[in-house]
Amino acid sequence: MSFAEVKENSSDARLILSVRSGDQQAMGELYDRYSSLIYSVALRVLGDTGAAEDVLQEIFMQLWRKPEVFDAARGSLAAWLAVIARNRAIDAIRKRKPETDLEEVIVSVEPDLAAAAERSRAAEQIRHKLEEMPELQRSALEMAFFEGLTHSEIAAKTGTPLGTIKTRIRTALMALRTAFVK
Repeated sequence: MSFAEVKENSSDARLILSVRSGDQQAMGELYDRYSSLIYSVALRVLGDTGAAEDVLQEIFMQLWRKPEVFDAARGSLAAWLAVIARNRAIDAIRKRKPETDLEEVIVSVEPDLAAAAERSRAAEQIRHKLEEMPELQRSALEMAFFEGLTHSEIAAKTGTPLGTIKTRIRTALMALRTAFVK
């Protein structure tokens, strides 16, 4: 931790102690120091200036009412306020009313038979190409796409070099692509 960070942390600790005793000027200094940080974090999460301003106000009201919630031993005030701002912004998103009412949603019950037939034909082509593939290529591709493993995880699981796994997956994908090129 640099000297400037230590100095800032001790300054923040003094201001929090002053706020605990009801010092409005100390609260003003904290606001001047950290309001732009809190606002920018909230705005980045919410994308709405009004909602970000609400989060900013809530956080400073909480800090004024319960300054003892901040524990300087656990980290800097700036980091704590940024985390609180992010969490409050996420909470605000969760509380938002959905954009459309359920009554306004129109559900189509007519099946799109042409699209379903096309999907079925494409799935059959993929199955056929997978069956034609060498076992090692198909296995690497299945682990990547159906099991969600990364290339590194597949290499570790199979005991195969990472470059070989990447080549097998790339070759398998190119073979699949040929199923759709006419």
